[in-house]
Amino acid sequence: MGVVLTPIVHPRPIALGDLRGKMLAVDAHGDLYQFLALIRLRDGTPLKDAQGHITSHLSGLFFRTTRLIADHGIKPIFVFDGRPPAEKALELDRRRAIRATFERERAEALARGDEAQAYAKATMTSRLTKDMVAEARELLKLLGLPVVQAPSEGEAQAAHMARRHDVWAAVSKDYDTMLFGAPRLLRFLGVSGKEFLPSQGKFRPLVPELLDLDEQLAAWRISREGLIDLALLVGTDFNEGVRGIGPKKALALVQKYGQIEAMPPEIRNLVADVAPLRRIYLAPQVTDDYVIPFGEADVDGIVRFLCEDRQFSRARVMDALTRARMVGGVRAAAESGRLF
Repeated sequence: MGVVLTPIVHPRPIALGDLRGKMLAVDAHGDLYQFLALIRLRDGTPLKDAQGHITSHLSGLFFRTTRLIADHGIKPIFVFDGRPPAEKALELDRRRAIRATFERERAEALARGDEAQAYAKATMTSRLTKDMVAEARELLKLLGLPVVQAPSEGEAQAAHMARRHDVWAAVSKDYDTMLFGAPRLLRFLGVSGKEFLPSQGKFRPLVPELLDLDEQLAAWRISREGLIDLALLVGTDFNEGVRGIGPKKALALVQKYGQIEAMPPEIRNLVADVAPLRRIYLAPQVTDDYVIPFGEADVDGIVRFLCEDRQFSRARVMDALTRARMVGGVRAAAESGRLF
């Protein structure tokens, strides 16, 4: 879920064409959850192969990635989560409880024949299993695309790679990536131009947006440390925040007092263990032990993996590979090009 900063951020729209030739560190788990949530039948049932195994995540990963490469020359590097910090346990329990609630409500919607409501509820019931993650990694390997294993939070690793200038930007829907220090955060990197809103049961138009960390901090007149304290007041994946304090009020408090320890006791006493929480963002578990070479696509392997084993349409798969120039020994993603 991540911290909610929407009311105070100042994103800049960016055209996909402006990303041509740029390397981007993509929060893989965030993408896979999005595909599992949205790529479903009308009643909310995910796509499955003949054996009943879910394939929504593979469908989204393959077709969206090849489109981004084919049409926009983007060079994606997928960063996978490792072990979550211990402080995230309560948030993970909360997500499981929410998922169980939506699963029950979806079953009720199906029982009364309300497919639209069933779909809306189903988008909040996605489970990303270890097998699904392994399948995604295998597909990316077959496509010749780089995969980076984070020791902990994928967003932290993507931010670290951006700070090292190994990639142009970190890609994630979550604002936490800025808290981890990503100099550029790219949100809504997609080709559909729309996002589903489960609470409203409808789609809204979307365009990719870029958030420059230095520009945001200058506009807010705070430091990155102040941004982290702002987030701790609002609530993050690692703490509950202070009831009644949203992004605007939290920003005003940080602008006035600088840090949580200097705030009135009725506020500072409600945020426990501030120092360890700050360290999650200021000194996250990341690694420099990664390489990001782009290789050749294994076309025969992709056909076996998607078409023979999981019943994807061979014509659609070959068309996507051809458009992305992954057939015939030429790779758009591997072509020379500057990062910046």
